Amino acid sequence: MHLDELTPCERQVWNSFPKGRTVDVRSGSPEPVIRAGVLAALLLGAVDAAPGDRPALRVTGALITDILDLRFAEIPVPVVLTDCRFDQTPLLQGASTRELLLTGCGAPGLAADGAQIDGRFVLSGCRLTGPLVLNRARIQGDVNLCDTAITAPGATAVSAVGADVGGDVLCTNLVVEGTFRLSGASIAGEFDLEGATLTNPGGHALDAYRVQCNGDFTFHPGFRAEGRVILSGASTSSAIGFCGARLSNPGSIALEAVDVGVARNFDLGRGLTVDGGIQLDGSRIGTVLSFRDAELAHSGGTALSLNLTQARETDLRTTTPVDGAADLRGAQLGILHDSPETWPADLRLSETTYDSLSAPLAATERLEWLRRGTGGYLPQPYEQLVAAYRRLGHEDEARTVLLAKQRHRRTTLPLPARLWGHVQDASVGYGYRPLRAGLWLMALLAVGALFFSLRAPAPLEAGKAPAFNAFFYTLDLLVPVITFGQEPAFAPRGAGQWLAYGLVAAGWILATTVTAGISRALSRQ
Repeated sequence: MHLDELTPCERQVWNSFPKGRTVDVRSGSPEPVIRAGVLAALLLGAVDAAPGDRPALRVTGALITDILDLRFAEIPVPVVLTDCRFDQTPLLQGASTRELLLTGCGAPGLAADGAQIDGRFVLSGCRLTGPLVLNRARIQGDVNLCDTAITAPGATAVSAVGADVGGDVLCTNLVVEGTFRLSGASIAGEFDLEGATLTNPGGHALDAYRVQCNGDFTFHPGFRAEGRVILSGASTSSAIGFCGARLSNPGSIALEAVDVGVARNFDLGRGLTVDGGIQLDGSRIGTVLSFRDAELAHSGGTALSLNLTQARETDLRTTTPVDGAADLRGAQLGILHDSPETWPADLRLSETTYDSLSAPLAATERLEWLRRGTGGYLPQPYEQLVAAYRRLGHEDEARTVLLAKQRHRRTTLPLPARLWGHVQDASVGYGYRPLRAGLWLMALLAVGALFFSLRAPAPLEAGKAPAFNAFFYTLDLLVPVITFGQEPAFAPRGAGQWLAYGLVAAGWILATTVTAGISRALSRQ
């Protein structure tokens, strides 16, 4: 590159480079043009800096023509471009530089996969009409994509697969049309998407599969995504928040966060609106998993899936009932917060466990909660609820739940077993209502004593029989294991004989059901 080949604008940049002065060419008319080859020559050492100089490329307001090809180049100076426009995609694959700052610039894209940047990478307020590629890039400082718009509809608009960022990834008010992909990336700071809009209808809006982040994942407030958001396999040493966000992927999964590890809170409440399913299967949350005041809708499908999810505290108090199924099978929810007003119509609780219920409610209300499951009879949800009541010392409520469990189980039995179950239920409530046996005994005793006091049976052997006592005679008939000497000494006739047969049968049924019920109750202690 010879100096006499430079335009006045290019010569100004050339002369300012050694001192690192900013060259603002916006006042020029027509639009000032700088050839990419001139900038490449400067960055590759065409100008020797004098001792004490701090060279840098700082240009404002230029149109940069041709391809800026810096592939695998060693760039020892900062690059700061403001309000510049590229007519072709800059190529920085494998390049090494101290700092790359682009503010308010426009370009057909930017290819910097494998690049190494010792400081910050800033692409703020820019407009890219093609993809930004940062695959396997190593950036020691922050990545700043704030207020930038990147469009590649139906394709990958941002690709930072396997990138390693030593600071924060700041994407406030970022607008992306296409997929934002950074699967396998490592972020030492936070990943901030506050106010960002990611659009890829029917595809992946954000693919953050197996991302490792030491700071917060922040998707609130104002975050918008049309398409699937993928966080599966990701981990953070801090928290994830979607408060006030809006996720839309109708008819499919809107948020896929399977096997995610979160050291602190996973907040999916406080104004979150989701049109599509949320899948958090197998995720591990260190403290609170919250859906407080969220709106979840996936009509006809699974709106919320928490299979095998673990949390120390779970808040399911959504603004309105979940529109779709809530699948909590195998989840460990810790302290569970919920409200009858927002219980899902389809609630799956097989093998779900919780340490306590913040609103235990009466057993009759909680049984309605259990009945919202659609999987038929399952004993574990009943037993888990019983354990929760017993931890609170509510033994009466626990027995009510156990009785409901036996009644539900009865519907699955063959006819003879169902009939015997009805007998046990009516007599002693399957052993959980033992006072019923006493009431039945008193009622039958009263009937028998009244009848036989009016129609005393004749003695079997006159002169040898003891004095007849209607009360003890009836008690002799009812209680099969003891005798007062009345029953073998008298022989009723007619209706009295049939009543005696009935009392004997009732006594044996009561004795059998009481024994079975007590045995069942004791076996569950």
